[in-house]
Amino acid sequence: MDGMQPEATTPLLTIEGARATIRLNRPAVHNRIEPADLLKLIEHFRTIEADPDIRVVVLTGTGKSFSSGYHLGDLANRPEAEVTARDDGPSFESVGDMLENLKVPVICRLNGGVYGGSTDLALCCDFRIGTESCEMFMPAARIGIHYYPSGMKRYASRLGLNAAKKLFLTAEKIHAPEMLAIGYLTEVVPADRLDARVDALATRLASLAPLAVQGVKRSLNEIARQDFDEAGALERAKASQKSEDLREGLAAFREKRAPVFKGR
Repeated sequence: MDGMQPEATTPLLTIEGARATIRLNRPAVHNRIEPADLLKLIEHFRTIEADPDIRVVVLTGTGKSFSSGYHLGDLANRPEAEVTARDDGPSFESVGDMLENLKVPVICRLNGGVYGGSTDLALCCDFRIGTESCEMFMPAARIGIHYYPSGMKRYASRLGLNAAKKLFLTAEKIHAPEMLAIGYLTEVVPADRLDARVDALATRLASLAPLAVQGVKRSLNEIARQDFDEAGALERAKASQKSEDLREGLAAFREKRAPVFKGR
């Protein structure tokens, strides 16, 4: 197998305890996302949402790159594919929105470069841990695409207007230090520390009270999109005050031990 690329497949899902991992798996084309991958991602998201034992998700790619983005050949054949859902499959935009709205926290393990639409997939995640060799660019202006609405909103709300304009309007490549400076990356680590850091963060997130983590994630995303449901947030806050998780958290604090949360 030396020197041979692994067989390309649709994204892979593995579940180990409280952690689910989704791996983009087309390394020969830098994990380019095909129409079939969108369907498989939605299937994986639904599996995760239906499993109350999953408390954190890791999204990553096989090989040297995270992802080279959506298949431009398919986009050329179906000009509305990026924005408009179809009878025979979802849009790239709708898959990103579904990823952003997963109830549990999502860590993007950026094992390499991230390009095109996949820069937005990473922004849909709650944390982005990348290596010192990471790079990104958004070539929409270079190839003639006006980006879809929710992606532009994520760029502007998470990175700020100036950074969003630079990335969209110039189509310039940036590297890990600037990705960190503008907030695209949550952290930068040496390549040989990437797995350990992702593991540590995933373990930390999975150990916290699920009702509180999931409720606050939802509220913060709503605030970022400027569609905050304050009444809904208040109801989630009241529910957390009546939860077994809160009783367990307070008991563990008094007893100076690690809490064991059940998510109810």
